[in-house]
Amino acid sequence: MASSPKTSQATETSPVMHKIAPRWQAVIGIIALGILNAALPSSLTFGPGWLPLVIEVILSTPFIIEGLTDLTLPYRLKRSLAFVLLAVVTIALVSSVTFLIITLTNSAQNQALLLLRSAMVLWTSNILVFALWYWEIDGGGPIKRHQAGHEVADFMFPQQANGNTTGWGPHFLDYVFLAFTAATALSPTDTYPMTRVAKTLMMIEALISLVIVVLLAARAVNIL
Repeated sequence: MASSPKTSQATETSPVMHKIAPRWQAVIGIIALGILNAALPSSLTFGPGWLPLVIEVILSTPFIIEGLTDLTLPYRLKRSLAFVLLAVVTIALVSSVTFLIITLTNSAQNQALLLLRSAMVLWTSNILVFALWYWEIDGGGPIKRHQAGHEVADFMFPQQANGNTTGWGPHFLDYVFLAFTAATALSPTDTYPMTRVAKTLMMIEALISLVIVVLLAARAVNIL
């Protein structure tokens, strides 16, 4: 039986829904942040350097269990855990950058290499922290984005520019790339912030990157 023109047209224009973006990529990013924080010297951490890693592993355990089993966590619980994790990694990053700025005036020549290494670790942490922020706030998180057909929300990726008729959905790596370009170019590149929240987060990330790269790394080079 031949389909009607309306049915055929609807089939052709309906977006192809992909599977929901996996959260395990974001969990790996969180664990990597804890490892980076543990690699910092004790003078640049608030408390023991391993403490954020332990907290992040504990808070990420429900997500790991959900990914390895058929268990489905309540949506509100996942959002609450995600924002608590974001608070932990953000506080750790801001604290370390602050301590690094304070130690600049006391940096001697034999501390230059340590300063450079710390700046690189913090710059990488900055990218991962804001990639996690972008991943979690864009369109209300991965579940809400999937339910909405990955329409443009807080960010507009190139694949969404023409209405996203293919149903393409961003994964965590796409947000890592977004955060990387924001930290290097200090401005949007191919992905644009569409809301005030997204614009504010990108400005904060660019400011932290500017402090780390321009002020801290340049200071270490001058010491050398």
